Amino acid sequence: MSEVKSHSITAARVREPLLKRPLDVILSAFMLILSMPVFLPIALAIKLEDRGPIFYRQERWGRGGTSFRAYKFRTMVANSDQEFGIKQARENDPRITKVGRILRAMGLDELPQLLNIFRGEMSFVGPRSLAVGEIVQDEKGRLVRYEDIPGFRERLRVRPGLTGLATIYIPKDAFPRRKFRYDFLYIRKQSFRLDLSLIFLSFWISFRGKWETRGKKA
Repeated sequence: MSEVKSHSITAARVREPLLKRPLDVILSAFMLILSMPVFLPIALAIKLEDRGPIFYRQERWGRGGTSFRAYKFRTMVANSDQEFGIKQARENDPRITKVGRILRAMGLDELPQLLNIFRGEMSFVGPRSLAVGEIVQDEKGRLVRYEDIPGFRERLRVRPGLTGLATIYIPKDAFPRRKFRYDFLYIRKQSFRLDLSLIFLSFWISFRGKWETRGKKA
């Protein structure tokens, strides 16, 4: 069972497109079944590289200010959070393992989050799910928490997504406020048609193995 907690941050929820949730349930169930054959090879590769845990668990901000536990295939050295703190991966990050670089490039590390989508904690499309307590650098060079950045509350009005406008079009190491602007645009313009377009683009990026370099030219 997932852990759903309530935090001091609350946000009014925005109504989703009518077909958004049915699409999430059907597509996540289909992809979970389809991806099962690759789970074992991925798990073996992670385990054989450094004998560490296969999965990485993290508490993430959810819709309305609740939180949930997200699962990913581990792509960083074991216990990196305890040693380095909860910090977003950067380009050429030394914490990322050899297997992890391959998984991240193809987006395969995110496969376990299909379960979060199926359960309704996430959607396929929406603002990127952010880690509770994660420390990031703002445009002034300060180290801050996400919840201290202006605009954070507004992005909690919809379910976090596995992909989205900011995920596709903004470099991973861009400052949070720049990413938030794309999140606001999605919240204002969200539609079933837009979700289908972004899902298709995400599959194309995964197929080409370009997740670690996407957004560089946007």
